Amino acid sequence: MANTIQAKKRARQAEAHRTRNAAQRTQLSSAIKKVRTALATLDKTKAQTAYRDATAVIDRMADKGIIHKNAAARQKSNLNKQVKALATKAA
Repeated sequence: MANTIQAKKRARQAEAHRTRNAAQRTQLSSAIKKVRTALATLDKTKAQTAYRDATAVIDRMADKGIIHKNAAARQKSNLNKQVKALATKAA
């Protein structure tokens, strides 16, 4: 356990950051899951709307450093590829 005042404060801050980051990671995975669910139901408009919302969440998490910017780009690219494939299937 931390002995100095400084170390105790850093421990409190680390715990606050950990819980905040965990909540934001959950928000991120939920947004991605909504897109995948919409893709599974083959609902084109729902998938496009969910993708638009997920893109905003992914970008926000990359800006905050929750995920790496390249990981964010990869996730957006993969989801966009799937949404476009669904749009061409439906057409």
